[in-house]
Amino acid sequence: MDALMLSRIQFAANITFHILFPTFTISLAWFLLFFKLKYNSTNDQRWLDAYKFWVKIFALSFALGVVSGITMSFQFGTNWPGFMEKVGNVAGPLLGYEVLTAFFMEATFLGIMLFGTNRVSNWLHNLSIVLVALGTMLSAFWILALNSWMHTPAGYEIIEGVVHPKNWFEIVFNPSMLARFTHMILASFVTSSFLVAGICAYKYLKGDRSDMISLKFSMYVAAILVPVHIFSGDILGLNLLDHRPQVVAAIEGIWETESSVPFLLFAIPDEKERKNHFEVKLPKMGSLLLTHSWDGEIKGLNEFEGEHPPVMMIFYLFRVMVGIGFLMLAVSWFASYKLWRENKITNKFFNIILVAMTFSGSIATISGWYVTEVGRQPYLVNGILRTKDAVTQAVGGGAVFSTLVGYLVVYVLLIALYISTIFYMAKRRALESIAKYGRDGNSNTGKRNQG
Repeated sequence: MDALMLSRIQFAANITFHILFPTFTISLAWFLLFFKLKYNSTNDQRWLDAYKFWVKIFALSFALGVVSGITMSFQFGTNWPGFMEKVGNVAGPLLGYEVLTAFFMEATFLGIMLFGTNRVSNWLHNLSIVLVALGTMLSAFWILALNSWMHTPAGYEIIEGVVHPKNWFEIVFNPSMLARFTHMILASFVTSSFLVAGICAYKYLKGDRSDMISLKFSMYVAAILVPVHIFSGDILGLNLLDHRPQVVAAIEGIWETESSVPFLLFAIPDEKERKNHFEVKLPKMGSLLLTHSWDGEIKGLNEFEGEHPPVMMIFYLFRVMVGIGFLMLAVSWFASYKLWRENKITNKFFNIILVAMTFSGSIATISGWYVTEVGRQPYLVNGILRTKDAVTQAVGGGAVFSTLVGYLVVYVLLIALYISTIFYMAKRRALESIAKYGRDGNSNTGKRNQG
C-alpha cells in the first residue's frame, strides 16, 4: 500500500479512537447536570453518588478525547498538507473556534466541576456544569460545521486555486449542517444512555441495588430519543438524496436508475461486475424509505462511475448501524416498560443484555461515521479537493506505516485500559454502595436528614 492508502487508514484509526470520547462527553455533561439538580431538589444522596461516580468517567473521557483530538489535528500537517493549503482559509477559523470552546471554556470550568463541590457555592458549581455542557456542545458544533461543509460546501470562492470564504453564515450553516449536527447530538445522548444503563446493570449483577434511579433515567432518555434519532436519520437521508445521490445509491446497492426500488436486507455488492449477488429484498420499500413514495426514482451508481464511493464497505456498515439502532430501540422500550411497572429490573439475563450493550451506541456511531467519511470519497472536500491531491508527497509509505503501527498499538492499549478502568470503578462503587445502603439498596442512609 502506498502513502495515500496508509494515510487514510491512519486517519481512520485516529478518528475511530477519538470519536468514542466526545460522543460520551457531549451528552454525559447534561446527565451530570440532571443528577446534581435532582440531588439539590430531593436531597436524595443516591443522586449525588451518581454524580460523583459519573463525573470521574466524564473526566477520563474528556482527557482522552482532548489528547486524541490533538493527535488527529497534527495529521493535517504531516499527512494531509494539501487540505490546509487548499481550504485552510475555511478550515482554520472553524477549527480555531472549536479550540476556543474546548480548551478555554470547557477546560476552565472543568476544574470547578471536578473539584469544587465543597469548595464553591452550589449555584457556582451548578453553573460550571452548565458551561462545561455548553462547551462540549459548542465544540461539536464547530467540528460538524467543518465536516458538513466538506460534504456540502457553500459560501466560498476559489481564487488562484485556493478556497476563500465569501459568506461565513453560508459556510457554517451549509445545506447539510443542521441535519448532521442534530443526528450526531442525538447519537451522543443515546450512546451515553446505554453506557449508563450498562454500568448500572453491571453494578446490579455485583450486588448493588441502589442505582436503579440512574438506570431508569438512562432508559427513559433512550426510549424517547432513539425514535427521534431514527427520524433525524431519515431527514439526513433525504438531504443526502438531494446533495449526494451517489452516496445513497452506494448505501442501498443500487446500480441502475429505476423507480419502485426494493430495500436490500442483504446482498453482496460486486463493484467489478457492477451488480449484487444473493439479494434479500423487500419490494418497493427502498423507494418508500428514501423518497417517501412507493414509485420514487433513485439514481443508480452507473450514472456516477468514477465519482462514487466504494460500495461494499458503506453498504454493510450502514446495515450494522441501523441494526444496532433498532436493537437499542427494542431494549430501551422493554426496559422502560419494566421500570415503569416494577421500578426495577431483576431479571439476570436482561441485565446481562444491558451490560453487553454498554458500548453498543459507540459501535453504531463509529459505523455511521465510516459511512459518512468513506461516503465522501473520492473527495476530501466534495467537488473541490480530491483525497489523492491532498496527501503528502514528502513522506513515504514506510514512514507512514511505522507511525500507523505505533498509533494502533497505543490506541488498542488505551481502549482496553479505558474499558477495564470503567468496570473496575463500577465494581468498587458497587461494593461501597452495598456497605452504605445494604444489599436491598433501600437503607435510610440514602436520604439526608431534612429536619
